Amino acid sequence: METVPLWALVLALALLILCSAFFAMAETALMAANKYRLRHLAKRGHRGAITTLWLLERTDKLLSLVLIANTLINAMATALVTAIAILSFGHEESVITIATASVAFLLIVFAEIAPKVIGATYPERISLGASLVLRPLMKLAKPAIWFVNLFVSAILRPLGIRANAGAHQQRLSAEELRTVVLEGGNFMPQKHKSILLNLFDLEKISVEDIMTPRAQIEALNLARPIEEIKAELITCYHRKLPVYEEEINRIVGILPVRKTVGLLSQSDEPTVEDFRALLTEPYFIPQDTDVFTQLQYFQENKERLGIIVDEYGEVQGLVTLEDIIEEMIGDYTTSTPANARADAMAWNAKGECLLEGSTPLRDINKKLALDLPLDGPKTVNGLLLEQLQEIPEFPIALKVGGVVIEVVQVQNQSIRVVKLLRPVVIKRWLAA
Repeated sequence: METVPLWALVLALALLILCSAFFAMAETALMAANKYRLRHLAKRGHRGAITTLWLLERTDKLLSLVLIANTLINAMATALVTAIAILSFGHEESVITIATASVAFLLIVFAEIAPKVIGATYPERISLGASLVLRPLMKLAKPAIWFVNLFVSAILRPLGIRANAGAHQQRLSAEELRTVVLEGGNFMPQKHKSILLNLFDLEKISVEDIMTPRAQIEALNLARPIEEIKAELITCYHRKLPVYEEEINRIVGILPVRKTVGLLSQSDEPTVEDFRALLTEPYFIPQDTDVFTQLQYFQENKERLGIIVDEYGEVQGLVTLEDIIEEMIGDYTTSTPANARADAMAWNAKGECLLEGSTPLRDINKKLALDLPLDGPKTVNGLLLEQLQEIPEFPIALKVGGVVIEVVQVQNQSIRVVKLLRPVVIKRWLAA
């Protein structure tokens, strides 16, 4: 050692610290790398990604290689610093203690913390390059890795732990996928992100949440005079109409409106039986069916419209394939009054919004960015009646879900019109 010049020893020490830093940085980068991004690159033929995935499938061998190399390098660095201290300052105990403390500090800062922070900051970039070095080293160190893993396996086997048991079991749940989409940031267009999030929500909501309520269903009553039926068909803006006799719970079929055009053009005086001949079988849906399941049912049964009924068979509302599609991608039609009302739902300059009592709470939350409870009633009218426990006889206001709702008009045992006060305006009002 005395024949080796001091500068060579210092250079060797620096190289050892760099090697230790490389293994520490590579270990952190490989463990933190996004495996889904690596698989994407591997499918495109990226050599570094393919090698990285190969290493990650052999985590026990990879960690053994890194830890064996790091341990040996750190031991050599400690011995080298001690030798440099003895050559420079003699065999004093204080010198050896200071040298040991110094090398520990150098290794902690330059070979552990700093490299690992870099590896965690740029995991994919570093792991792609480091894997090309680690794979050949793994082959060279195969005997040592095998010997060390013999003892590791002997320790883990009684505990019921198998090496690489979780390497092929990394599956994401729906909630984890939702989190991935939410954290997509600028990598995904906002519209695409919104559609994916809506897809995850389809299993959480029922058809009752997106249906057209019974009171808003446009349906044809065959018990009415022919002239009134014809007038209703002429002004109809739907392609299909539920048809009932005398009262809405007695639905007898679905009328394709386009077919009535031919009927009306061929006959000046069509009869009820002529309309009845055009009817198709009604399709009934239990009210607690989730939206995703109903979408599958529509596809399997080649249906586009269903009548929602409760446990007693009474009609609660109506849902169409278009309603489900709009739940996924947002409103895309504006031809109906319901869509027109939804488009007009917005805060005015005073921070107020007038709404019908039958407005669905889900639509209000989406359009006005509110957080009204959805685990109970589906409409504003139902929510207020649940809170008040009675039908109000005069204008009254209450705070629900962080927003003040004022009853403006009550008619026919239901709340017809309400006024919402924007939360920011509430704070200003309270401050005043």
